[in-house]
Amino acid sequence: MQRLNPEINDIAIASVSSVYNPSLTSTVGQAATNGTPTSQLQLGAGGVGTNTRQLTYNGGIAQNLTKGGGSYQVTLNNGRGTSNSNNVLFNPQFASTWSGIFTQPLLRNFRIDSNRQQLVVAKINRDISDVQLRSIITNTLSNVRNAYWDYVFALQAVEVAQKSLELASKLVQDNQTRVEVGTMAPIDVVQAQSEQATRRQALVTAQATQRTTELALKRLIVSGTQDPNWSAQLDPTDRPDFRAEPIDIEAAIRRALSERTDLEIAKQNIASNDVTLKYLQDQMKPQADLQATYGLSGIGGTHLQRSGLLGDQFTTIPGGIADAFSSLFRNQYPRWTLQMNIAYPLGLSSQQASVARARVQLSQVQAQMKQIELQVATDVTNAALTAQSTAEAVQASQAARELSQKKLEAEQSKFEVGMSTNYFVVQAQRDLADAQNSELRQILNYRKSLVELERLQQTTLQNLNITVINAAGGGAAGTATRGATGG
Repeated sequence: MQRLNPEINDIAIASVSSVYNPSLTSTVGQAATNGTPTSQLQLGAGGVGTNTRQLTYNGGIAQNLTKGGGSYQVTLNNGRGTSNSNNVLFNPQFASTWSGIFTQPLLRNFRIDSNRQQLVVAKINRDISDVQLRSIITNTLSNVRNAYWDYVFALQAVEVAQKSLELASKLVQDNQTRVEVGTMAPIDVVQAQSEQATRRQALVTAQATQRTTELALKRLIVSGTQDPNWSAQLDPTDRPDFRAEPIDIEAAIRRALSERTDLEIAKQNIASNDVTLKYLQDQMKPQADLQATYGLSGIGGTHLQRSGLLGDQFTTIPGGIADAFSSLFRNQYPRWTLQMNIAYPLGLSSQQASVARARVQLSQVQAQMKQIELQVATDVTNAALTAQSTAEAVQASQAARELSQKKLEAEQSKFEVGMSTNYFVVQAQRDLADAQNSELRQILNYRKSLVELERLQQTTLQNLNITVINAAGGGAAGTATRGATGG
């Protein structure tokens, strides 16, 4: 589910960014007015009240700018009016006006405003979701690798238990042969048979552990019970061979400090808090907005020429909306304004408190980052020391296993010539099985310690040649991998 978070944050960025998309406006309307005359000027033709009809069709575009906090609005208004009034000069009358308004903050909201602050924070959250996804992939890979080594260890433990059972069974057979030829008392076979039963029980336990670890590994690597691997027998290709690797603790710490996702997230949180602080500081500035407007007007239609004030029309000059547009585009009736809007709130206690709180929060995340750096250095150092001590334990367990093997061979040789007893042979077999299991366990611990060291350095993806594809294009992240499963 974590892989969906980048896509969710992409949607959040698109939502915040939509405030900068152009906005188209359009208005179409019709109005009618029937007036009752109260003066001579309000009389219409024929001495009745004035009747007017107005049709409007307007359009415009407005947009907030991504830089500087400015905004503009451009509108084109058109109207067609008819009237029976005696004092109109155009009937029908077409009127067109074009106007443009540009507003530019000079102090508050110039460097940053709420929209830009939210957009930057949304982008930071998007980056954090990518980092979190990479962290989850790294942890998942580490869990898979550890589960893989647990399964390999369980398989090898079964092999050790089988060999141990074979040795015990052979001892029973040899003892029974000696009883048959009369060189051993029947009671002496019981001890070997008891040990054989004990080792058969150990084999059953090892096989149960193998099945459990196999299920644990499958749960991490299969997509569901319909996956063919769910019912298949897993056959690991990599075995935990031992090769002590040199570890440079200082270099490991440097890599961890540059690659750790928790540190990267802490840096992103600092950046987010810093943006919020800058926005709140900007809001304490006075408002000083420069506003410029420019407009054009045009009028046209059927021109009525009258004989004197309120006189009857004596001639008509045809016209239409083209006359209005012609007058508009010839810039015959321009208008403009240039003004500065200034506002300064008296008393900034609320803004000052917000800025102070943001400063404290920024200091907190900066202090948290220092703590994380110290914790990273401590964890990496402990992991490196654990790997080194585990490597030494592997070497010691290998020596112990070799000595146990030689001891068993010696006891078996002595037993064959009658210089040893069942007890010592059984004990030597048991010691060898314990030494073999101990060696396997130490090698397993060593492999796991290397996995943990890589995880703490966040170098797992690089070491396994795995690339996390950035989902910045809007899709969920994916991975491309090349390398062994065990790693």
